[in-house]
Amino acid sequence: MTTTLARSDWRGAALLLDFIYRTEVGKGAPGCYNVIFGNRQSRLAKPLTSMTLAEVQAAQKTWASKAWAKRFGSNAASSAAGAAQFMRATLAGLIKELNLNPAQKFDGDLQDRLAYHLLKRRGFEAFVAGKIDRAQFGLNLAKEWASFPVLADTRGAHRNVRRGQSYYAGDGLNKSLTRPETVEALLDGVLAAERLSSAPKPVSPPSEPPLPQPAPATPAGSNAAKLALAVLLLAVAGVAVLIFGG
Repeated sequence: MTTTLARSDWRGAALLLDFIYRTEVGKGAPGCYNVIFGNRQSRLAKPLTSMTLAEVQAAQKTWASKAWAKRFGSNAASSAAGAAQFMRATLAGLIKELNLNPAQKFDGDLQDRLAYHLLKRRGFEAFVAGKIDRAQFGLNLAKEWASFPVLADTRGAHRNVRRGQSYYAGDGLNKSLTRPETVEALLDGVLAAERLSSAPKPVSPPSEPPLPQPAPATPAGSNAAKLALAVLLLAVAGVAVLIFGG
C-alpha cells in the first residue's frame, strides 16, 4: 500500500484510494499528490504539497481558465488538483464542512484524509456494511471520479451510458480509464480487506504450567563434595567470629 493511510481500520479504504490515485493521475504515492489537471504541475510556482489550502484554492482559479489551457495549446481546462483530483468547488466544500484551517498544508496526509471523506460521502461505510451493493457503490464512485466506469447501464450526467463508460461520457473531456471487471474485482478485495481488519483477533489460550521434571541423578562422590563445602563454610564463619567478636 502506498497511501499514507496506515491505520489498520482503513485497510480497505487505502486499497481503494491507491487504485483511484493511479487511475486518476497515472501514478502512486508520493508523486500523485503533486499532480494537477493535464500534468501541468511543473508550471506551478511550487509543488502542491508545499502549498496551503488557501494557496491551492487561489491557484485553481488560474489553471481552470481557458487562458491557462491555451498556454499549452489546448482548450481543456480543469481545476483538478492532487492525488484524488479535487475540483475547486469540491475542495472548498470540504474545507467548510470539516472546518479546516486555510493555512494547513495540502500535503499527502491531508489529501488522503480528504479523499477518505469523499469515499464516506459516496457510501463506503454502507457498502462495507452490506447496505448497498457493488453496482450502486460503483456508480457512486463513478460520479465522484470520472475515470471510473459505471458497472451497469444507467443515465449519466449528459446522456445514457453503457456499462464500462464514464458517468460523464459525452462532455468531450472525460472518459473511463479502467475496465468494469477490474473495478468489481477491486471492490471485492476491499470488502475482504475490511473484513480482515475488523475481525476479532484470536485469544491465545493460557499457557500451561511446565510439567515437573525428575530430579537429576546424584553423581558419585557428590556427598563428599557437599561435606567438604560445609566444613569450609564453618571455617570461614569461625574466622569472622574471631575478627569481629561473637
